[in-house]
Amino acid sequence: MAKKTSRKKIAKRPASRKPATSRAQPPAEVPEPEANALEADLEGISPADLTALKDGKLYYRIGEVSQITGVKPYVLRYWESEFRLMSPQKSRSKQRLYRQKDIETILAIKRLLYQDRYTIAGARRKLRELGSEARAELVAEVVQEAEAHQAAAASFSGQLRRVRDELITIRSLLASEI
Repeated sequence: MAKKTSRKKIAKRPASRKPATSRAQPPAEVPEPEANALEADLEGISPADLTALKDGKLYYRIGEVSQITGVKPYVLRYWESEFRLMSPQKSRSKQRLYRQKDIETILAIKRLLYQDRYTIAGARRKLRELGSEARAELVAEVVQEAEAHQAAAASFSGQLRRVRDELITIRSLLASEI
């Protein structure tokens, strides 16, 4: 005997209702971007923004550390289980509280893993081999590189602002000639 195969009925979805448009419409005039929009984007904490460390705070929460270092919070929690050096204190409510030393250690680990391409075991071994003095030198080197990167980024953003202002001036001159 032949088996009967049951076919599931698939409910048809109603077609999406889009408003009927007649002929192609000319693109709407693009409003001039506000001058403060670019500045607002640049004011946010960027990865490896060490100026946030110099504001005198003793402890940073995991979200702040994530923004400062450019490492996701779940990665920080994982590294905590892999590296003994990374052991942030915990508050009464079990929130991780990182000190400046912890953040510098995170930056050193990040460099070993992402730039020098060590594995986690290799980075752990390298940190152990370095000892405390050489580890401090590595951390200082990482901090120095991050500060140099910030200075270059600030210079670049200033150049971008000047180019943007010149382009806006040119656009306004062209618009007035028409």
